[in-house]
Amino acid sequence: MRRLSDRIAKWSTGPVVLVGLAVFAVFIGWVLPDQATQAEAITGDAGSPDTSFFYTASELYDMADAYGEDGRAQYVRARYTFDVIWPIAYLLFLATAISWVFRRAFDVNSRLQLANLFPVAGVAFDYLENIAAAVVMARYPSTTPIVDALAGPFTALKWIFVQGSFVVLLGGLVVGAFRWLRNRGNPANGGTMEHDSPTI
Repeated sequence: MRRLSDRIAKWSTGPVVLVGLAVFAVFIGWVLPDQATQAEAITGDAGSPDTSFFYTASELYDMADAYGEDGRAQYVRARYTFDVIWPIAYLLFLATAISWVFRRAFDVNSRLQLANLFPVAGVAFDYLENIAAAVVMARYPSTTPIVDALAGPFTALKWIFVQGSFVVLLGGLVVGAFRWLRNRGNPANGGTMEHDSPTI
């Protein structure tokens, strides 16, 4: 885990973070609204596994039934097209942004540097959710034991780690801003950021 975290941090230069932010902004501003419109046409009022925080196997089957055959086919197609690319887009932004900020907010040897793995976990559970839900949809009306029960927890864990990544990033920004202001007001530091935080 530490090796993966360090590798991500090494790649997280200022330009890479800006590219990640730009890609994320394009998805948020243009791609996601279009996908949301298409998804609403499929799901209607039945809800969607992707946007729910948690659902039971029974509720997943209710969604599958409400979508109809064409709706289920479109749902599965979206999981292996758009939902392959979107997690990569938010991972690029969140992992590099957290790495860049935490390298300046905390000691480089601190275990807090592992926080850049939060979005990695989010993406892992996102893909597991997509696979589980897509398999259930593709096999309906046949049931898919175990997989149907795992889909809901995968979705909940996805949201915990993805939303948690934004909380982590915000916390790093607050600490980094505090250190910058403190060092700026301390002539002994020459107005520069020092990694003087204790190793955690």
